[in-house]
Amino acid sequence: MVKEVVPSVNEVNFLLEALRQDRRVDGREVYDMRSLDIKLGSDYGYVEVQLGRTRVAANVSAEVVRPVADKPTEGQFLINTEISPMAAPFFESGSRSEEEVLISRIVEKALRRSRAIDTEGLCIVAGEKVWQIRVDLLFLDHDGNLVDCASIAAITALLHFRRPDVTVSGEEVTIHPVDQRNPVPLSIHHIPICITFSFYDKGELLVVDPSYLEEQAKEGDMTITMNIHKEICALSKAGGIPLEMDQVLRCSQIAIIKVTEIDEMIKKVLEEDKEAR
Repeated sequence: MVKEVVPSVNEVNFLLEALRQDRRVDGREVYDMRSLDIKLGSDYGYVEVQLGRTRVAANVSAEVVRPVADKPTEGQFLINTEISPMAAPFFESGSRSEEEVLISRIVEKALRRSRAIDTEGLCIVAGEKVWQIRVDLLFLDHDGNLVDCASIAAITALLHFRRPDVTVSGEEVTIHPVDQRNPVPLSIHHIPICITFSFYDKGELLVVDPSYLEEQAKEGDMTITMNIHKEICALSKAGGIPLEMDQVLRCSQIAIIKVTEIDEMIKKVLEEDKEAR
């Protein structure tokens, strides 16, 4: 396994000195995100998102399964992540790293626990047949902040996805091929988006959308999941320095601005794709 390259003391000191002057090594302001590019595939449910040089592909698929016993009228929602050595050489193929597990949990929490997807609308026949919606996230390039890039890719792919139409007549269930009947979009209640912050200098300095170098030099980080209704859907902080309440509030105020911008971009891209079909 290739070991992750640790930044030198000089690199870290240069980064911190730049942050103290409200500058970042890549030229951004401290509250600026990198350029965001969203590309929709020709097939419904396939999306590639690029945040700076970080790139994630998302693909949504659906199949009919039996519901779990304690939720007979609810469909199933799964997220699968894969970080291959193609994204960064220090990731091992076929084994899940701690970072991959953490990313998967944050994205799943953002979408599932916020009830963004109407799982009851995925029921075909109560107790017998429901739709299982699966999101596969493939990390193609890693230059920092995989979480935000993955969350944007996942929710955009779900909004873009169309499942086959279903007709239930008595006990007979008919799944119509997409070439015979128009496929049906998923019922999405709201659009949760993750915004990640990294902290330095005992929490006195913070940046939005950390790059790979900034992630390596961080003393702590926090991911806020929000929608345009100013609702905090989830807040994730895995270790690092403790934060005061006013720091969390400050981050949430920055997050709502970023979420609004990203939400508008997602809707614009989806509308353009709809008109082009």
